Amino acid sequence: MNTPFGTFGNICRMVKIEHSVFALPYAWAGMCLAAKGLPPLASFLWLTLAMVAVRSFAMAFNRLADLPYDKANERTKNRPLVTGVITVPQTIAFCVIMAAIFLVCCAALNQICLLLALPALLVVIIYSYLKRFTPLCHFWLGATLGLAPLAGWLSVNPQSMSLSPVMLFLAVVFWVGAFDIYYAFQDIDFDRRFGLHSMPADKGPGTALAIAGFAHAMTVIFLLLLGLAANLSIWWYGICLAIALLLFLEHRIMLTRDLSKVNMAFFTVNGIVSPVMLIGILLGLFY
Repeated sequence: MNTPFGTFGNICRMVKIEHSVFALPYAWAGMCLAAKGLPPLASFLWLTLAMVAVRSFAMAFNRLADLPYDKANERTKNRPLVTGVITVPQTIAFCVIMAAIFLVCCAALNQICLLLALPALLVVIIYSYLKRFTPLCHFWLGATLGLAPLAGWLSVNPQSMSLSPVMLFLAVVFWVGAFDIYYAFQDIDFDRRFGLHSMPADKGPGTALAIAGFAHAMTVIFLLLLGLAANLSIWWYGICLAIALLLFLEHRIMLTRDLSKVNMAFFTVNGIVSPVMLIGILLGLFY
């Protein structure tokens, strides 16, 4: 299907729509924690649309910022913006529309969400340039995704903030930081050649794996603290054990340093973690 921004399929490729599985469950989890159960339907719908819009903005803006590097990188040479099936003006227009939809959705939620909408967009924009300056970019990406449970909480309860979404925010920061370090293993040589920063390129594979392992351990710790802060039932702790085993499996996959297995570690395993976490929170709240 053709759109003013290119074909629908190419747009989905550009924004990697399948990766929404990483962010949406955390936003919904924040809502459920605030509501101590299922959130209001209107809030659920507005927040879901807001998350899809801001994530689409983030991915498209990142493609614009990285275009010179994507053109030079063999791994990214077939991305829609590189091949020209989606043009730069189309991508800019797409970013503007997605940002506008995000702002409208935040306004529909409540005043606090609207006030925080522009700072959230700024956080996203900054990430797209951090790799030029620091290997801590992995954890900034974690913080951008970590805003999802905080947004979820504020969409339901804008009057106050609890420890539970903050614990989930910190868990997501470390979880995303770890798997983004794994993802960066694909571009070690390219990053070094072009002066870009990542943990594998700057610190070496061994140190990068150790940092990612530490980050995974911190993820599990903050998930356990979330259970205490939200007074979740024993079901949550069983889910935490399952998540810990998944993260351990991911780390074991990456210890082989077999780049053919990066997508298994990055998408397959992590694609399971997010929905499992949401199911765990629901079980912890209701049972």
